[in-house]
Amino acid sequence: MGSRISPVGEGNEVMNPAIDHGRRRFLSRAAMTIGATHAGLFGRLFVGDAAAAAQRVPRELAAIGRGTEWLNSPPLTAESLLGKVVVVDFCTYTCINWLRTLPYLRAWSKKYTQGAIVIGVHTPEFAFEQDLNNVRRALQQIHVEHPIVIDNDYAIWRAFNNQYWPALYLVDARGRVREHQFGEGGYDTSERALQRLLKEAGVSGIDDGVVSVDGRGLEAAADWANLRTPETYVGYERTENFASPDAARRDQRRTYRAPSRLALNQWSLAGVWTFGRQGTVLNTTPGRIVYRFHARDVHLVMGPSRAGSAVRCRVSIDGQAPGPAHGLDIDEHGNGTLTEQRLYQLVRQRTPIVDRTFAIDFLDAGVEAFSFTFG
Repeated sequence: MGSRISPVGEGNEVMNPAIDHGRRRFLSRAAMTIGATHAGLFGRLFVGDAAAAAQRVPRELAAIGRGTEWLNSPPLTAESLLGKVVVVDFCTYTCINWLRTLPYLRAWSKKYTQGAIVIGVHTPEFAFEQDLNNVRRALQQIHVEHPIVIDNDYAIWRAFNNQYWPALYLVDARGRVREHQFGEGGYDTSERALQRLLKEAGVSGIDDGVVSVDGRGLEAAADWANLRTPETYVGYERTENFASPDAARRDQRRTYRAPSRLALNQWSLAGVWTFGRQGTVLNTTPGRIVYRFHARDVHLVMGPSRAGSAVRCRVSIDGQAPGPAHGLDIDEHGNGTLTEQRLYQLVRQRTPIVDRTFAIDFLDAGVEAFSFTFG
């Protein structure tokens, strides 16, 4: 999350990104880039015969209009979106970077009802995020009400040449991409750009102020000043800093041991696990994952590998129960139960933030872990 990827199709498999290992950088300060090149390119589409040009829809908007599965809205066509300023938000529901943008998306959707529309493009990172029922349930749980188009085949992603979650694009009333923001941050700049495009479209009575939001829980802004641990994938395709003395074996059941000490940002398995491409599965109990981290928050995308089952877990920090540092999904003793594959918040510390060792012990087999993110 906050990831940069380039999707590549492989036969009939789920479309899955090939990884740029330079992608892991914190995107809080990513700048809003004014799309002068885009504006010039798309502007040329409208040169010449005005009647013919009016019938040409830029490929980005056309791709959205071809979406067949929509949540929170009937299908929206490209023609119905022309004339409106469209806020296009690429998302996937387990992405903490996207979850932290949600307060702004909600606020803009409520504020700019005249001449604008916020549309989420749900492009899945993990295979389970392709399941429409999973997406629908997740969006209901986190109270997403604006229209969401399902982009399981990455068609809209490719049309925008997108490489990030989250990514925000502002499309003007003529269907041209004018601005974009990659990653978190730049909210005031994005909103002012939205206001400018609305005025260009002839919308009057726009409040020139910018929204003020107070994200809570998963949606609280990261503690960027104390965030020194990057997103880390648990599947072999993208993992880094795996520190077990037992070399990882791909797609094979193996017993792993955790080292006695971990350096900052190293992690390890302990127990009998199958190291998978996207996620790693615990075969028998006991099983543990340990991570040396420096951040306020610890999240882990995980859940039972078999639908309908539950996995009990226990979290510790430096060998002790987390107490007041527990996350939303566990209690002060560190206990929690995983009932679905999603992002779980396991730690939310108070200051001071220092290097600590996180451990999660699983009391039931069958958990599948995908990625750590921090805040």
